[in-house]
Amino acid sequence: MQPSVKTINLSEIIFDEAIYPRHDHDPALVQRYAEVIEEIEAAQKYIAIAGDYKLIDGKHRWLAYQKRYDGEDREIQVLVYPVTAPHDQLALAAELNSDHGWQLSLADKQEAAKTLYAYGLSYDTIAAKLKVGKSKISEWLARTVKDNKERRDRKIFEMWLACHTQEEIAEVGACDQATVARITDGFMQTVLENQSHKAVADHATDFEVPLYNIWKQQVKSEGPSHFGNSEVRWVDNLLYLYTKPFDIVIDPFAGSGSTIDICKKRFRRYWVSDRKPIPERAHQIREHDLINGPPSLPRWQDVKLVYLDPPYWKQAEGKYSSDPTDLANMPLKQFTETLAAIIHGFAKKLKPRAMIALILRPTQWQAPEREYTDHVADMIRAIKLPIDMRVQCPYESQQCGAEMVEWAKQNRKVLVLSRELVIWRV
Repeated sequence: MQPSVKTINLSEIIFDEAIYPRHDHDPALVQRYAEVIEEIEAAQKYIAIAGDYKLIDGKHRWLAYQKRYDGEDREIQVLVYPVTAPHDQLALAAELNSDHGWQLSLADKQEAAKTLYAYGLSYDTIAAKLKVGKSKISEWLARTVKDNKERRDRKIFEMWLACHTQEEIAEVGACDQATVARITDGFMQTVLENQSHKAVADHATDFEVPLYNIWKQQVKSEGPSHFGNSEVRWVDNLLYLYTKPFDIVIDPFAGSGSTIDICKKRFRRYWVSDRKPIPERAHQIREHDLINGPPSLPRWQDVKLVYLDPPYWKQAEGKYSSDPTDLANMPLKQFTETLAAIIHGFAKKLKPRAMIALILRPTQWQAPEREYTDHVADMIRAIKLPIDMRVQCPYESQQCGAEMVEWAKQNRKVLVLSRELVIWRV
């Protein structure tokens, strides 16, 4: 690549550490260059810059100009190489700095080799640019290659847990589908053989076994704040009761993503979505509206649990959107029919013995004339599947406001506090 000679102002030169391979410089050499800067120019030993004026060779001379002229800007001649991509700039800078003068240190060359490898350059090309043998490049990159492979393999496993297709995983991992299968099988085996991982996956640690069908919770568990957020302990109980490690769990009302967290902790695969994912978890929660039918999954036969924590009709009206197709904004009859259709849609996809769990709270305070509406009873009448269990899920510390308490006293009514969880067996 032949450079062109150009006259520019000294102040126009940009020093970018990311593409300049030399990390240190010799102050004594800068001093010597400053004293003989005219001789350097007469010998046409010009500073080299890239097409965007970034310095790629001649840091000592660049500093010498600044020292000699004490901050005064002046015109100088430079060599301009027509490269603008960062990886091309670094490769050229490494080559030029390895050709003359104060050679790059081995530490500088090693760092440059790692960066050039990350940009996709081959061992042979890196060795040629840095003027070292290929065996030295192999030595320098051994740890980097191993670390990169471990990061890639971990990413592949995480994508597999999140129920991405093998095609999607292979594309991100820059490998074939056979490699994806081998890596995921290897991670599964590691989890099952590692005692600490297996203990977590089998709920042998950090877990209280649910013995009764009342799952009392003193206060809401800590986690991201989101209206209608599901209680992660209830999901964990369902994982314990109805799934095994690496089974698939579907949560199409993902909210703040607590299902993701507990499934990753317990080594369950998960497919989570929401009508409108929250921004901070949009990279993990798929956007899908169940009004359009069940989602597309690569392996329905591995789904053992569908967890539904939908908007609670009038209780959530207008909280998520003003869209009339939002469950929370529908008339009661439409809400019931739509939710029942969602459950039936999943039941048609699932294999025998899979479970569908629905958690709902009766509507009272927000209902017209405070009329008690038992959504669970409505769903049980609509869903013709065998019920495996019904669970009450109250918050012990939950209290109603003064206005609600006064209304209950005056009207001799009982206030609704608990939610109910119904689990159907397909």
